[in-house]
Amino acid sequence: MTQSVQSPPHASDPASFAHVSRSYYPTLVALFTATLLISNIAATKGVAFLGDQDLSLGPIQILPLYLDGAFFLFPLAYIIGDILSEVYGFKATRRAIYVGFSALLLAALSFWIAGQLPAADFYENEAAFDAVTGVVPRLLLAGVAGYLVGQLLNSAVLVRIKERTREKHLWARLIGSTVVGEFADTLIFCSIAAGAIGISTWDDFINFVIVGFLWKTLVEILVLPVTYRVIAFVKKREPSYAPVENG
Repeated sequence: MTQSVQSPPHASDPASFAHVSRSYYPTLVALFTATLLISNIAATKGVAFLGDQDLSLGPIQILPLYLDGAFFLFPLAYIIGDILSEVYGFKATRRAIYVGFSALLLAALSFWIAGQLPAADFYENEAAFDAVTGVVPRLLLAGVAGYLVGQLLNSAVLVRIKERTREKHLWARLIGSTVVGEFADTLIFCSIAAGAIGISTWDDFINFVIVGFLWKTLVEILVLPVTYRVIAFVKKREPSYAPVENG
């Protein structure tokens, strides 16, 4: 049997590189993971709107609105999750969720190691560093548990509705999955993390859960036109996407 013999490479031959896929999936996963990492750091800050002022409108007492520091960013993670689920399906989205989960654990481990390292004499921000990035087991558990359950439910509900509606009623898939996923995420996170960020009464806890859930859900509803456009853009440019219309 004659064996083919490969000629040795010449200095003039181009170097070998793998081809980058044209899919938007890696980019969306990267944005999804970055959003989660940033949100979980910003969420360690408790935020109150209206402060502790004694405001009232006649018989209606206006209470402070309690949120976490990531209230303006965290909905983006669910918007990207919706795009992933709608275009790539549950299995691909679940893989992205696990990537984000691994990144959260890596970040927590890295911050913990950095916090244990001896500070240099000239470094004067040790207390601030520990306060912002220090690994609080309760907050880590709250973030990871809420994220996993909420995102998996969000994707599962969206895909299940799409199996029935096909390409129609995208609004129903986006809103329905958001309500289920955001409520589960918010309830789990708030239940575990409330004490760690200073919430100690039932009234404040209920306020924290309701305001957080309503805010995140409302944001996703308000940006539905943008989500629609992004989904249409990605579907049109994904070579492997083949829409199946209702019979």
